[in-house]
Amino acid sequence: MSRDPTKRSSPAIGITLILMAAAATLPNAVFAQVVEHSGEIEGVVRAAETEAPLAGASVSVVGIATSAVTHGDGTFHLTGIAPGSYTLRVQRLGYRSRTIEVTVGEEGEFVEILLETSPISLEELVVTAMLSERGAAEALRPVSVMAGEELQRRMTGTVARTLASIPGLAETSMGPATSRPVIRGLSGDRVLMLEDGSRVGDVSSAGADHATAVDPLAARRIEVVRGPASLLYGSNALGGVINVIRDEIPSAVPHHPTGAASLQVQSVSGSVAGGGSVALAASERIPLRLEVTGRTAGDLRTPAGQLTNTNGETLSVGAGGSWVADWGHVGASARGYRNHYGIPGGFVGGHAEGVRIEMERAASKVQAVVDRPNDAFRSLRFDGAYTWYRHKELESANIIGTLFRLQTLSGDMLARHHAWGPFSGGAIGARVAWDGFGYGGSGVAPTHTPDSQRSTVAGYIFEEVDLGAVRMEAGLRYDWVFISPARKDPDSDIGNVRDRSFHAASASLGLLYNVGSGMTIGASLARAFRTPDVTELFSEGPHLAAYTFEIGNPSLETEQGTGVDVFARFESPRFRAEVTGFYNRIQGYIYGEETGRLSRILLPIYQFQSNDALLAGFEGSLSWDLGRGLALQAVASSVKGTLTETDRPIPLIPPLQGRLGLEYERPAWFVGWDTELATQQDRVGPFESPTDGYTVFNASAGARLTVGGRLNVITVSLDNVTNREYRNHLSRVKEIMPEAGRGLSLSYRVVF
Repeated sequence: MSRDPTKRSSPAIGITLILMAAAATLPNAVFAQVVEHSGEIEGVVRAAETEAPLAGASVSVVGIATSAVTHGDGTFHLTGIAPGSYTLRVQRLGYRSRTIEVTVGEEGEFVEILLETSPISLEELVVTAMLSERGAAEALRPVSVMAGEELQRRMTGTVARTLASIPGLAETSMGPATSRPVIRGLSGDRVLMLEDGSRVGDVSSAGADHATAVDPLAARRIEVVRGPASLLYGSNALGGVINVIRDEIPSAVPHHPTGAASLQVQSVSGSVAGGGSVALAASERIPLRLEVTGRTAGDLRTPAGQLTNTNGETLSVGAGGSWVADWGHVGASARGYRNHYGIPGGFVGGHAEGVRIEMERAASKVQAVVDRPNDAFRSLRFDGAYTWYRHKELESANIIGTLFRLQTLSGDMLARHHAWGPFSGGAIGARVAWDGFGYGGSGVAPTHTPDSQRSTVAGYIFEEVDLGAVRMEAGLRYDWVFISPARKDPDSDIGNVRDRSFHAASASLGLLYNVGSGMTIGASLARAFRTPDVTELFSEGPHLAAYTFEIGNPSLETEQGTGVDVFARFESPRFRAEVTGFYNRIQGYIYGEETGRLSRILLPIYQFQSNDALLAGFEGSLSWDLGRGLALQAVASSVKGTLTETDRPIPLIPPLQGRLGLEYERPAWFVGWDTELATQQDRVGPFESPTDGYTVFNASAGARLTVGGRLNVITVSLDNVTNREYRNHLSRVKEIMPEAGRGLSLSYRVVF
């Protein structure tokens, strides 16, 4: 077995402490009632009740990706602002968000913004699956945003666990490091993971034991789009999209160095995590962004004992920069990621002591944006990305039992246009991509899955019609996908292993009606598709860490999904609510069915096959300001999945679940109580065990301090207060151990 990584401290922890110390020494802006620099929006943010300056408030310019954080005296600078009219969005937890209109002249503009205290904030702005940045209440599909202090409160070692409180989301795992998101009962290859709008480029969808190659610790925000969203992103988004936003390639030159540093400890796993990011100006035209995060964790403790071999260590380092000109910007970034973790033993066919996994990822991006190239187009954008990924599953004595390799190369072009005829705005785009898959292993039963290549070409158009109270969106996309195995075999044991080509059209239509008085209703219809992946087509052999023997089906066709969402939203200064009903019919739904047989090395045999499926359900959320700083938060979601040809339940569908929270929120501190609830899940597939319902209690408290002109946030939380023994229905570990027991977490974050 590998050494216990908890006995080593990550270098990112030391770097975090350096960032925190540096934040306290950075110069404050000088308060003035006049604009000090031309081409800027300058100003101050204050509390409305006391007129005291507010540090750590986020001020952003809607639609042009320029933002700043207020200093200790409440001042901020937004650079690179040409004359014209702009919309500013100002947010700080403990205060009600504000959106204001600003007209900027040749000399710039100075604004003073007052924020009123509130235990709930208005919905965030959203960029994912949108043509332009909009408020979540204006989105034509259900979206959720986690950012700022709320993101810090919910932060864990994985994206899926961090987002577990969002309606419609659940998590599946084979241990804490492998937690992966489930949206409306769909997971794996049907949930598209993005970093700053680009695909992550890992193999997390190829097995329950595979972690997602993204650490959320340094994320500025995470956006979730629920439901089919293939139009802008292509195939594989039947369930939804999760976009981890860091702004790796900066698009504006900051007036002062800005960023954040975090430090977290957790008792239930003995984990320590730290990291931070900083954006600074190398010159008047060159912004740079630097980031480092690290994490170590021991074995998870549960009420029934320790879940052995679940320790791990993670390190992520990134850097990006750009040249900012009057016409736009051009830039590049690079990122390195390493995650070594364990998969527990005790499964049928598994190693008694479990399996160790070593995964590495290197990614680079280039980006060029031209703003207002002519009267017809608002912007032209090109994004290019290259990713190298390797994933080793180690038996005892460091023998590689299973090996996954992946290289991806992609290019995206997007042209956003002004009003054309009846269309108030829209976009035309194209994508080309290449993926190279490699497989190997030297264990007792090596895999026979052939190395393969996948090529993709796509084009799409997306248009908006704004009729005042009514807004419509419509789009059309066509994709061609070609998959070629390195070894053809018409007489293979799994069928005719051959080149495959797939092509399909995606379309969407959405309608949003602003009824008035804070009420909005809407509906969307989407036709999306998913191409079978290489594992589903050509796999033939053991998957060591997943403890399965997988058999592909080279004759699988594309999944064709038709999804309908109907929703209603209400928002007022003291109350916000949204409820959505959805219906998703998928033709040719692909899944690995447990056959009930064991391979010659005693692994359960899973055969990939297809069947028509239906998933339907609802999700809802509300935030209610009860007065005097007290707020009620509630979310609930339910989905029912059925294989329609056999009328059998789809395996691993989450039960009816929800959360109920009560918070007392003041500008300088907060306390909260959170209750997780889930019902029994007895709609199970063959060889799947039902699980009981549960209720789990969590408590939290925190303080916000302005020290040295910087916002410092300290959060303490106690999860599973009663040390309840319960099991997540989507966990592969539930057969041998329950979920985490009582655990105390402490996090500290400084924003500068």
